[in-house]
Amino acid sequence: MTSPAPAENAFAIPHDGIPHDQLLAELDAYQAADADYRGGKTWSLVYWAGEAHKRLLADVSARFISENALNPLAFKSLQRLEHEVVQMGLALFNAPAGATGTMTSGGTESLLLAVKTYRDQARKKRPWIVRPNMVVPATIHVAFDKAAHLFGVRKRVARIGPDGAVDVEHMRRLCDSQTIMLAASAPQYAHGTIDPIEAIAAIARAKRLPLHVDACFGGFVLPFLERLGLDVPPWDFRVEGVTTLSADIHKYGFGAKGASLLLHRDPATLRHQFFVATGWAGGIYVSPGLPGTRPGGPIASAWAAMRALGESGYLALARDAWQAATELRQGIAAIPGLRVMGRPHATIVTWTSDDPTLDVFAIADILQAEGWGVDRQQLPPSVHLTVNASNLPVVERYLSDLRAAVAHVRAHPELRTAGEAAVYGLMARVPEIAGRLGGVFLKDAVLDAALPLYTGGGGDAPRSALIERHGDKLRKVMDVVEGTKKRVRRLLRGGR
Repeated sequence: MTSPAPAENAFAIPHDGIPHDQLLAELDAYQAADADYRGGKTWSLVYWAGEAHKRLLADVSARFISENALNPLAFKSLQRLEHEVVQMGLALFNAPAGATGTMTSGGTESLLLAVKTYRDQARKKRPWIVRPNMVVPATIHVAFDKAAHLFGVRKRVARIGPDGAVDVEHMRRLCDSQTIMLAASAPQYAHGTIDPIEAIAAIARAKRLPLHVDACFGGFVLPFLERLGLDVPPWDFRVEGVTTLSADIHKYGFGAKGASLLLHRDPATLRHQFFVATGWAGGIYVSPGLPGTRPGGPIASAWAAMRALGESGYLALARDAWQAATELRQGIAAIPGLRVMGRPHATIVTWTSDDPTLDVFAIADILQAEGWGVDRQQLPPSVHLTVNASNLPVVERYLSDLRAAVAHVRAHPELRTAGEAAVYGLMARVPEIAGRLGGVFLKDAVLDAALPLYTGGGGDAPRSALIERHGDKLRKVMDVVEGTKKRVRRLLRGGR
């Protein structure tokens, strides 16, 4: 029996190599439709410190494009660079003498490794724990969900207050004999609020539990905001009880993509981060993180970024980012119908609307049509802005476009049923109970919508597929949810 002939593939490896100039021209064409981060019109994904800084990172990355930090004995230059980056991070975050850490590929790996570290530590020190759990705020980064899935550690979620900070007493009540760690954010991504780290650390000390602070987002901006004289709540190793801390260098550290820190107060916990295999035919294998190969470029670029910018460079970038964030908060708060969420702890601005005549996602559609990058959030519907110094020159243009978009949506309420507003509005209005009633269906629907982005569909296929293929089913789910809520209310009143 023979296999069917392979399908033709226009993107197969070419028979003959393509000239370099032609390849570069193709890349230029591919990039033509990318987000305009150089012009300050994006509010996430890229942390821009200018063309000269980018050229430095590109040059440094190119020097280490072939080196592999998997074996530190083979490339001692990378070992030295990583050590110096870790030491700079420990100093910045006020770590005590003897503290240590490693670099990772990004915030997600840092958070996964924190959970893995404390799971393995609990296995060794508290082997009677059979169903380990971690207690975290509702706003903790989604990487903790991934960690729970991968490492078998249940996630126990504490509610948050109106300002976006976690309810500390609820965290305390969620801890039990199976709890292996606590975690909190500095700040949390959704609204920019720093969790009350000191109060959470007090719980950790009283219950003899480790506490991880996720400062992936704020680690390289909060210290400089504090030095500028802003009132930043305590969050780093100065807080007794913080045992590990993560911070992304490729965010406000302005390193090349693929660089984060995972730092340990006590070197003894670092051993639980490592993976060691001694029985492999290829030899003894030791890895500090999840990947095997560790590219040298991000390590070297992180070192170069921190040394090139220096404290004065970081202070200047933080000052401009804070000014931009402040102007945005004030301007948005002055627009009738809009409300700024969270607390002004960092350079994050999130806005929503309490006005039923204003659909947040319809406003977002208009902003996107004007060329702005728009990061939509749910629970409640809102728009998130990660503010950088590069955004300062365009703040007034953004506010002007936002005012015009609000006025247009107020005058045209039918826009809530069109474009992306329909997709995001539909999903955002599925209450939490719908996740319980139809969780598998909802995840499958989202996967069906998203997969074309990774399998060649591209374009608007995911958005149209979600509505065209699943809109009726999603509405039926919502009908079931509403009916269930009404029955519960009748039962609570003693009715039938």
